[in-house]
Amino acid sequence: MEKGTLYFFTGLAGAGKSTIGRLFYEKLKEKRADAILSDGDTGRQAYGLVQEKDYSTEARRKGAWNSFRWSKETTDQGKDVVLCMIAMYEDVRSWARENIENYKEIYIKVEWNTLLERNQKGLYSPPQKDVVGVDLPWDEPKTPDVIIHNDGQETPDEIVNRLISILDM
Repeated sequence: MEKGTLYFFTGLAGAGKSTIGRLFYEKLKEKRADAILSDGDTGRQAYGLVQEKDYSTEARRKGAWNSFRWSKETTDQGKDVVLCMIAMYEDVRSWARENIENYKEIYIKVEWNTLLERNQKGLYSPPQKDVVGVDLPWDEPKTPDVIIHNDGQETPDEIVNRLISILDM
């Protein structure tokens, strides 16, 4: 059986990974009707982490491991997965790269000033706590397959079209 591909969109909160990932998923569905979309927030709900309101380093690490293990099982069954989440630790992302046969890491990179201007969900306004890149560590991706700069030079649709071309889809 042919294995599916994991398209993993990562970046800090407010970078646009969910917006771009969702648009990418819609294009992918045109070619692969059984493609699946998973987002960090929905994953937290699925694994029961939302009810606990636990945004600690340990809870985030557990959520990332769960999402990548689920993605491996799903891609092993031949389905493509679009996963949008921070997954802030290099060791977790390295596990995914080593264990998921068709792994594509797309880093949505945004300058700090852009994140502060967007400030979605008020995450970058004091006195917020447990914010990745502020008071929780962030291992910036070192070996992504693609880096997309998303500081407003392109629309999300333009980014997705360029990404499809880069990934030769």
